[in-house]
Amino acid sequence: MQLGSFAVFIRQTNIIWVLFVASSGVINYSPVRKNNPQLHVSDLSIRKDKQLASNVGITGGSKLRKRRPRKAVDNISHSTQRSSTSATCSSGFIEEIQDTFLTAWLLKWELLVSFSPFFLVLVAFVAFVCWNGSIVLGAKEAHAVSPHFAQLMYFSLVSTLFVAPFQFTLPYAPVVVQSFRKSRLPSCFQWFIGLTVGFLSVHFFSVAHPYLLADNRHYTFYIWRKVINAHWSTKYLLVPFYVYSWFSIFSILAKAQKKVWVLAYFLACAAVLIPTPLIEFRYYTIPFFFLVLNSQTDDYKSWLLMGILYIAVNIFTMFMFLSRPFSWNHESGIQRFIW
Repeated sequence: MQLGSFAVFIRQTNIIWVLFVASSGVINYSPVRKNNPQLHVSDLSIRKDKQLASNVGITGGSKLRKRRPRKAVDNISHSTQRSSTSATCSSGFIEEIQDTFLTAWLLKWELLVSFSPFFLVLVAFVAFVCWNGSIVLGAKEAHAVSPHFAQLMYFSLVSTLFVAPFQFTLPYAPVVVQSFRKSRLPSCFQWFIGLTVGFLSVHFFSVAHPYLLADNRHYTFYIWRKVINAHWSTKYLLVPFYVYSWFSIFSILAKAQKKVWVLAYFLACAAVLIPTPLIEFRYYTIPFFFLVLNSQTDDYKSWLLMGILYIAVNIFTMFMFLSRPFSWNHESGIQRFIW
């Protein structure tokens, strides 16, 4: 509770990540599995069916105990088989959502007690917004909420580039190609949907904040001018890379987490990034940390290459900050490049 409160105090949009942590706890929470981690919520229905089977066999005479009605036995076996099939297919996306909501409903009072600190932080945040009149402190007009869907695209590409050693290794490319061949039709449909949403987001919901256009001390100023707006078609040509980046992020996270957890992560990223009109890398820090912390890989070479990449980026940043100062005509003092 203390860490969550402090995080929200530092930056108000961190309330989304506090709720995401609480959601992650609910997704992975089940006291039924404390003594047996392999026990699944759907196993409860299997146990109920088995109990029903034993109850049907209990009748008035010993012969009826041995000779249960065939119809009842068939129904029980069919129900048990159906439950077993449901348990084995629980890795599916719909099954995971149903499992999560079923667990949350059955254990609602225990979850409310266990996650009450998160609820108190949320209540305090809502009280602050009502008192302040906005989530923003300071210049509210400069931080007005706007539908900036392209921000999600920028985040995915930046994050993918910073975990490039995980993405562009030699073993990774054949896996992507093989998965595409196995499910060609769903993959084509997913790409079609992703590209359509990406093009619409870039065309209708790209925001050029006045701070971005005026402040040439930040790298995003040059990325916007030299890359994204280098030509009218450039922002559209980048859409396939944005879509691939998100698919790659989903693939990385799905190896370590449930699909419903990945969905919660995406929704948290959307809730934080879409209302933010200004393009700044610092907005990507927390979702990027969650991505890296949940990147389950044992390839030490990729981790080593990623460490070298970060060292090179930091050396470049420090060099530009310390060795390339410049002056503004309309403002006195030395200016320096920074993120």
